[in-house]
Amino acid sequence: QVQLVESGGGLVQPGGSLRLSCEASGIIFSGYDMGWYRQASGNQRELVATVSNRGNANYANSVAGRFTISRDNAKNTVYLQMNSLKNEDTAVYYCNARKIRLPTENYWGRGTQVTVSS
Repeated sequence: QVQLVESGGGLVQPGGSLRLSCEASGIIFSGYDMGWYRQASGNQRELVATVSNRGNANYANSVAGRFTISRDNAKNTVYLQMNSLKNEDTAVYYCNARKIRLPTENYWGRGTQVTVSS
């Protein structure tokens, strides 16, 4: 059974930092690209950042320079370091695992709430 379990969300003031973690089980972690997505209330889910199995990262323009995605294949974990947080970063953050090779497999975590507010 595949599980992606996010942690690290919470309430933070504007300008603050949080680090999200997502631990995967039930998959061969190194065979998956990993990503973080977010969904704010009333909005569609959007891409935040992805990291390939080789560690190549990509970011949404809205978070580039403030967020850093990384992965530890030995711990089956992907991280999202979020700095200089803004009110508009408030959302539920979801971890995603996408299998690199066919057949396609795509998995989601249940999400963790991040609230940026003074």
